[in-house]
This record gives sequence, C-alpha cells and structure tokens, in this order.
Amino acid sequence: MITLGIDCGTQSTRTLAMDAETGEVLAAASQSYGLIEGLPDGHQEQHPRTWTDAAERTLTQVLGELGDRKGAVAAIGVSGQQHGFVALDADGAVIRPAKLWCDTSTAPQCDQMRAHFGGRDALVALAGNDLSPGFTAPKILWLKQEEPENYARLAHVLLPHDYLNYWLTGAMTMEYGDASGTALMDIRQREWCEPLCRFIDPGLLEKLPALQSSQEKAGNLKPELAGKWGLGEHVVVSAGGGDNMMGAIGTGNTEPGRVTASLGTSGTIFAYAADPVTDPYGEIAGFCDSTDAWLPLLCTMNVTVATEALRHAFGLSLEAFNEQVAAVPPGADGLLLLPYLTGERVPNLPGATGVLHGMTPRNLTPGHLCRAAMEGVTLGMAYGLRRLERLGVETGEIRLIGGGSKSAVWRQLCADVFGCPVVPLASSEGAALGAAIQALAAVNPGLATGEIAGRLVKVAENQRCEPREDGFDYGALLEKQTTLSRHLAEGGYL
Repeated sequence: MITLGIDCGTQSTRTLAMDAETGEVLAAASQSYGLIEGLPDGHQEQHPRTWTDAAERTLTQVLGELGDRKGAVAAIGVSGQQHGFVALDADGAVIRPAKLWCDTSTAPQCDQMRAHFGGRDALVALAGNDLSPGFTAPKILWLKQEEPENYARLAHVLLPHDYLNYWLTGAMTMEYGDASGTALMDIRQREWCEPLCRFIDPGLLEKLPALQSSQEKAGNLKPELAGKWGLGEHVVVSAGGGDNMMGAIGTGNTEPGRVTASLGTSGTIFAYAADPVTDPYGEIAGFCDSTDAWLPLLCTMNVTVATEALRHAFGLSLEAFNEQVAAVPPGADGLLLLPYLTGERVPNLPGATGVLHGMTPRNLTPGHLCRAAMEGVTLGMAYGLRRLERLGVETGEIRLIGGGSKSAVWRQLCADVFGCPVVPLASSEGAALGAAIQALAAVNPGLATGEIAGRLVKVAENQRCEPREDGFDYGALLEKQTTLSRHLAEGGYL
C-alpha cells in the first residue's frame, strides 16, 4: 500500500509517496511560487489556484515516478499553511485571493474584537486564544468592512488545506486542528464560539463547515481526478490538517515530552498535550492537534526571513553563510538583532521592524551580522519554549524540521540556546510525511495515527546535538533581547 502526502506552504507545495510498510519515501516533487506582488505594506496574499496548480503538477510527477506502482495508492493526506482565509461563493468559486497567515493588515480588526469582548483575558477565557492578525477571524471581519461587495458574495469559509480537500473530493469539511487556528473555535469544547462568530456577522456560522474529528476522512477522491491520474476508484482523502499539526505527526510528536521546532520562513515550537493548554498572556496559541488532542504552539514570523535577508545582502551561498556564522563566537561579540523584519506575532508587534543593538567597529562584519541574525531568531523561539514550560508542558528532546534544520551550525546553536538535546529527522519531509501518515490511518481505522508515526518516523541520530558547556550564557542574552524589545515597544519605537 502507498499513501500520498501533499504539503501546501507559503513558498512551495511538496508531494511525496510513502510506502505504508516501511515509511520509505518512494518519490517526491516540489513546486515553488511566490506571493502576489504590488500589494500595500502588511498585505500578503496568494490565489488558491496557485495551490491547486502546484498540487496537480507535483502529484502528477510523483505518480509518474511510481509508474506501475501507482495502482497501490490508497489514500491522500493534505497539509496546508494555517490561518489563510479562502472565501468562496455559493457555487464554490473563489471570490478573491486568500489573505495568508503572514498578513498583518488586519491588526485594526483584532483591536476591535478585543475591545468588544473586554480584552485579551476575556478572549482567552471565552475561546482559549487571544487574537492575532495572522488568525482567520480578523481576516473575515476585514473582508466585511473593507470589501463589502465581496463579503456579500461570501457563502463558504475554508482554510488552505480545506480548499485542497474540496478540490480533491468536492466536499467542504474542517477538522479540529486547523480550525483551532481560526480563533473562532472554543478549543476546550472543540465547537465554534458563537459570540465571536456573531460579532463578525450574525450569519457567519452558516458559512462555516461543521467541525469534525481529525480522524474522520474528508471524503473520496473525485472520480474525474482518479481517472485523470490513473488511480483506483476508492482512494480516500483524510481529514488533513494545518502544517504545524501535520508537522507534529511527521516528527512523531504525538506523546508528552516531545517537542518540535520548525526553522522555516516562520518559526514554530509546539508540543503534544493530552489536555487543553491556554496562555493567559495570549502568547502561546492553544491549538488542537490532528490526532484529537492538543498542540500548544508558539509562532514567530521571522526565522529564515532574517537569515536569508543577510545571506543575500552579502551574496553568500548557504555553505558560506554557515561558515561565517561558525567563525564568530557565541553572542556575536555583543551584536544583537531584534529580527522583526516583517512585523512579529510573539511579541505581538505587527508593525515592528528589525533593530541592531550593540554595534561596535569590531562586530560590524558580515560574519557578526549573520550570526546575530541566526541567534536573534533562535532566541525568539527559545522565549516560546520557556513559556511552554511555565504553562506546564513537558519538554525533553526537540525534533528539528524546516530548512534551517539542515545546517549543522544552526542545530548546535539550537541545542545551546534551548538548553536541551535536538535532533533532525532522518527524512526532511516533515509536514508532507505527516499528511501521508494520517492518510494511512484513514484507511486503517484500527490503527491510531500516533502509533503509526511512532513506527515510521525516524530521527538522524548521527546529527543529534547536546548543549555545550562553554560558559556562554544564552539565558542572559534571551533576557536582554526580551527586555530590549519590551522597552522599545513601550516607547513606541517598534
């Protein structure tokens, strides 16, 4: 048996075929794309057609590589970038491009909703989460206020992975994991929060799909697509989930004590929890996972955004960039970067910009700037790890995914900054692998997703890193970054 995993991200879509017995990736293909250009500052959008086109191209390529074995494909799972608002009309047609997770133009709508319900604490008490411009709820209110003619056409609200499921099956569904990132769901009860929905619009609940367990399938592959791709008549499409939820499955993060850190465009740290975890400060998102448990999560908006900006500024290859970082001592000789190049989610500074602090003639070199970028984004993620621990989440081994996990110097930096062992996966597939594993569970009802993940997910033990005891105090540097950010924000300078 073979299952397919499709991971639809902000920068690319990746599709893989997984052997159900061994977990081996039999074939894989990727398609890159960009954001819509020319939009005002803070607006980040993509057209859903971009995702379906990329999914079809990569899926066709993978099936071509499978050759005669494609007849063994039994199920498909979809992972998608979280929070994106896909607006559909009564005929299921896309009304406008999707506003993405990294779109910060909806900060005024967050303020309006927060003020109406009595502030952050009241929102957390009501539904388990504070509001972020990245979440889906303020995007819907933005459409109503800023594009009323488009809102008048709105009949269905989907998330990116839900839209791909709709494209594959013709059914509009939404599972607990990704739905918890809309900020419209009571994450404790796994139900739509009626007061939040009605504040946006009294008719919004009718536009949202009924919530379902992440263990239920989305449907079966449409016959016309099965015929087009040469697949069988009864290929199952699993519920799928958000990229972080699928990343948890794909890293075996389905039991207490295991943590996943993703070093991608954005940075995420998340852990399995058997019970709901809510943060009274609203910094840790109280998400559900895609195994019907919970996934408390920190998200920062600037990880490889910052490192890639410095790499390109100096015209460095990835290898040369890592060499520059490794040649500079921990702490970058006092140079500290607040890496808020595209605003920030934690701390909640949607309009922030980056800040360099501690510049001297000695540390104004390409190597120091590169190391300061890598350290700055990693410290931002460490802030979230410490917050998770204070909320009672067990943290032990950290499994690294994302493009940054391929860097040996960055893996060691993570171990030093986080203060615990880190290890990448033997396979770098992450969310796409998680989607394929969930698809396998969808056609094997007697097997739990976590059980399958525990069997198939392998780590690269030869790349495991332990924290070094070299005398450098990253805890003090984290405190410095946190304090500096807070003071600059309070003064109105971020």
